[in-house]
Amino acid sequence: MSKLKQLLSSRKFWAALIGLVLIIIKAWQPEFPLAEEQLTGLVYVLVAYILGTGIEDGLSHNSILKG
Repeated sequence: MSKLKQLLSSRKFWAALIGLVLIIIKAWQPEFPLAEEQLTGLVYVLVAYILGTGIEDGLSHNSILKG
């Protein structure tokens, strides 16, 4: 249960889920009021956010280990 709780509290998970949901909605509903360029830009922002959060988490974990 701890893994599920950890996953649901992950900022990276929610950012990836939002991106996935938007892509699926656009594919299923082509008239969704979001242009392809806007969706691509939003996905880029989410990827940058996920990478930044991962780097931040890795650096903070690394500094804890060096103590």
